[in-house]
Amino acid sequence: MLEITPWKVAQVVLMGRELDRAEGELRGFFERLTDDEMIDLVAIMWIGRESFEPEDLAEALKTARDERSTPSADYLLGTPHLSDHLENGMDALGISLVDAEDDLMARQ
Repeated sequence: MLEITPWKVAQVVLMGRELDRAEGELRGFFERLTDDEMIDLVAIMWIGRESFEPEDLAEALKTARDERSTPSADYLLGTPHLSDHLENGMDALGISLVDAEDDLMARQ
C-alpha cells in the first residue's frame, strides 16, 4: 500500500536527526520524491504521532492527499520530532527501519 521504501524513510529519519546541518540535503531529497512518496511520509508521520491508527493507513493516505495546503516538504520540515514520528509510524505498521538505517550508517 505504501509507495515509499523503508530505505527512503530511513534516509529521511537519519537526515531529520541532523536537521541543523542537513536541512538543505533533506529538502533536496524531498524534491526527488514522487507526490505519492511524500503523501506516504505525511501519513506515516501522522500514524507515528498517533493522529491515525495503523489500521487506518488508507484513511491517513487519503487525508494527506486531500488536505495538502502547504508543500509537503515544508510541512514535514516544520514538524517537531519528525524522525521519531516516522520511526514510530513505520514500527506501528510493522515495518522495521533497523536494517535500512544500519545500511545507510555503514555507507557514511
